[in-house]
Amino acid sequence: MKKIIIFRVVLLTIFSSCAQEKENDILLDTDPKNYTTELVVPDLQIPWGMVWLPDGSMLITEKSGELIHYKEGKKNTISNVPEVSNRGQGGLLDIELHPKYEENGWIYITYSSTEGSEKGSHTALIRAQLKNNQLTSIEKLYKGTPNTTRGHHFGSRIEFDTNGFLYFSIGERGNRDENPQDITRDGGKIYRLHDDGSIPEDNPFINQQGAKKAIFSYGHRNPQGMALHPTTGTIWVHEHGPRGGDEINIIKKKANYGWPVITYGINYSGTSITDMTAKEGMEQPMYYWVPSIAPSGMAFVTSDKYPDWKNDLLVGSLKFQYLELVELDGNKVIGRKKLVEDIGRVRNVRQGPDGYIYVAVENKGIVKITPN
Repeated sequence: MKKIIIFRVVLLTIFSSCAQEKENDILLDTDPKNYTTELVVPDLQIPWGMVWLPDGSMLITEKSGELIHYKEGKKNTISNVPEVSNRGQGGLLDIELHPKYEENGWIYITYSSTEGSEKGSHTALIRAQLKNNQLTSIEKLYKGTPNTTRGHHFGSRIEFDTNGFLYFSIGERGNRDENPQDITRDGGKIYRLHDDGSIPEDNPFINQQGAKKAIFSYGHRNPQGMALHPTTGTIWVHEHGPRGGDEINIIKKKANYGWPVITYGINYSGTSITDMTAKEGMEQPMYYWVPSIAPSGMAFVTSDKYPDWKNDLLVGSLKFQYLELVELDGNKVIGRKKLVEDIGRVRNVRQGPDGYIYVAVENKGIVKITPN
């Protein structure tokens, strides 16, 4: 009898896993290769973030802790970068310029910081200025607490909206049962600050006792893509699901995105996390991937250089090593296409000030996509 019961449990687990892993109904096509690729910044290991300075040169974060200034074919290492905990998924993470950078010179950076009395690290946000090839005027704006020795789910991306608010993400640090759904804890959140790190008075939990006042939305797993929608001005993120259930979410004030109470994914072992994919009071993803693509980096295409891609979304895939074009009709996904297949593990994608698309690839560098 005991063997029969165990056999039934195994069968139920398999059937549940198969049901939750049923592929999304939007098929993935291969785009006709009407473009060429060129390696413009070679010999990078894990390039996480990239921005362009007004003179056209680039700042590139290497997960290992290096901040690289790439100009006229030469790499210079920026000094006085805060020490990072380069462990697991932690390290030197995203980088973004202030919208009025030419006026104030502020650069924003996220990284895994060991600051604090506890062992381990957590995601931190700083701003600094660049002078004489070094970071100066460094100001800590936020740091998640408490530190943890777990080495995964740091996030992290940075974005400004059209009103000058600063958004950034911190993953749930592998503590899915406590952090994402608890607004008194850091992790599994999208945060919103003023550009100087102060808390906006209209943040949703600013008057709630014990809450982390910087939280804007919660119930996230590990957001590693964030972009400002070019026409609506909304903040879009994507985040890693577990096995299946990677998501695109449009961020709303005070919204709960459900992790891990609801998900379209399952555990990596194949067992079920939850039998719920929806619950009242929790947001549904705008789109979800099953199977997972392990998304990293995200950018809207606004350039006239890519007429067939304009107003669509680009997302990198770590798992399948391609760039994905997510075709949009408003806030609805209507198609998916593979671009630059087998390029390597994509860490980031951005549209440069010259209108061209640039892709950061592990153990390769920065690749430029040029239409034929």
